[in-house]
Amino acid sequence: VQLQASGGGLVQAGGSLRLSCAASGRAFNTYAMGWFRRAPGKEREFVAGIRWSSGPTYYADSVKGRFTISRDNSKDTVYLQMNNLKPEDTAVYYCATRDGRVTESSDDYDFWGQGTLVTVSS
Repeated sequence: VQLQASGGGLVQAGGSLRLSCAASGRAFNTYAMGWFRRAPGKEREFVAGIRWSSGPTYYADSVKGRFTISRDNSKDTVYLQMNNLKPEDTAVYYCATRDGRVTESSDDYDFWGQGTLVTVSS
C-alpha cells in the first residue's frame, strides 16, 4: 500500500487549502482513511476520518465546521478541504489507512503517507 499526500502550503489565516491523499496497492473497500497532524512540539493528533466504502465522517472538535473530508473512489483519493484556517492549524498533515472502521488512534493505522506541511500565517 502506498499513500501520497499533497496540497500543503502557506496560507493566511482565514484562507483555504485542499489536501489530497492518493492511495494505491490494493482494493480499499474495507478500509478507513484518516487524516492526522503533528504541530511543532506536539503529539500527532486525529483530524478527520472516513471509510472508503460508505458511512459517516468523523472530525476532531477543533476542526468541526471548518474541515471536510471526502473521497473519490474512482480515483482512490481522499481529500481534506480546510476552510477558515487558523495559525493553530499549522502542522504536518498525514494521511493513513487501516482495514476496518475509523478510529482516532494513530496506533491503529497500518499505512502512512509522507506528510504535507501546512503553514497558516496570522
